[in-house]
Amino acid sequence: MIRFYQGRFQRGLVTVTQNMFDRVGGFTTVSRIVMDFYDRILDSEKAGDFFEGVDISKMVDHQTKFISSLMGGPSTHSNEQLRRSHAKLDIDNESFDEMVDILCGTLKDHNLDAEDIAVIRNELEIRRSLIVIK
Repeated sequence: MIRFYQGRFQRGLVTVTQNMFDRVGGFTTVSRIVMDFYDRILDSEKAGDFFEGVDISKMVDHQTKFISSLMGGPSTHSNEQLRRSHAKLDIDNESFDEMVDILCGTLKDHNLDAEDIAVIRNELEIRRSLIVIK
């Protein structure tokens, strides 16, 4: 018999911890969150400008993979790729902060708990210097 307790499966004396990515529902859920995030970010006066002329469907796919990796899901992103993809965008700290706040609000509205949101915020903060080049 398998029982689920606070993100962990317990079978007899063996406990298998489930990561956040699996707990929230994998790519299907993360994709819904990211689509909602882009609806919100495109309405932003400051951060929305970074997406003018961008193929949003590609961005949703890319960002779904990135956010999934922050949640412990499969990752294909390196720090160097992250730096290269943002190098020419002139993203400043204010825009980065706005993007993080909008994402965290979106995560909250999709019922992620505060601890998981804090983990994602921290993971993004660790990568600030790769995204904010100014």
